[in-house]
Amino acid sequence: MADNISGKVIVITGASSGMGEATARDLAAKGARLALGARRQDRLDAIVNEIKDAGGEALAVATDVTRQEDVQKLVEAAKDAYGRVDVIFNNAGLMPLSPLESQRVDEWNQMIDVNMKGTLYGISAVLPVFKEQKSGQIINVSSVYGHKAVPNGAVYCATKFAVRALSESLRQEVKDYNVRVTVISPGAVDTELTEHISEPGLGDQLREFVPQIAVPASTMADMVSFAVSQPENVDVNEILFRPTVQPE
Repeated sequence: MADNISGKVIVITGASSGMGEATARDLAAKGARLALGARRQDRLDAIVNEIKDAGGEALAVATDVTRQEDVQKLVEAAKDAYGRVDVIFNNAGLMPLSPLESQRVDEWNQMIDVNMKGTLYGISAVLPVFKEQKSGQIINVSSVYGHKAVPNGAVYCATKFAVRALSESLRQEVKDYNVRVTVISPGAVDTELTEHISEPGLGDQLREFVPQIAVPASTMADMVSFAVSQPENVDVNEILFRPTVQPE
């Protein structure tokens, strides 16, 4: 599986913890060259140092995906350091669930800015590079809640449905440039996502329930590795996974 991963230059957002960190460590172990972005520079630096100590190649760039210029700098840093970019994993995301009647407008805007605009900024940053190379792969993160709407998740679901829609439109636009587009929709994964929930009661409930059923963050790393490792003429467009016992 690693044969089509080794040597590839892969950009990862939201790389300082959870699925982004797990994927970075997995791909580095398989020989990928990484550019890692997240807001927590100290955490990124620690991960990069550990990857390098293990013989891998990685660099860290402080990145707020709600700032288009930050995402552009991350991609430029990868191209400057390694000469090309082969994959971007648009992984950064937020999930502050709440009922609409709670009127948490600031949280709605955060989800739109990170989950939707952050993904778009990643796409925007790599498209000129991929078009020039006539190759590349864009991996976007949706959710089980990008396939079904649930109470308390209206805005989150909307952003994740949007990621799936823009990914399919993108696929149709870039296939002539030999660019692959993958959207991965995880269910319950052991990450920091539930820490973002400020709604009284709901947050505590999910922080108690999710760890009981969640799969480890390395599960996402396995999915990314599978998609990246396919032959260049194979475009894995969509992966949906959840814990076997997840009820919805």
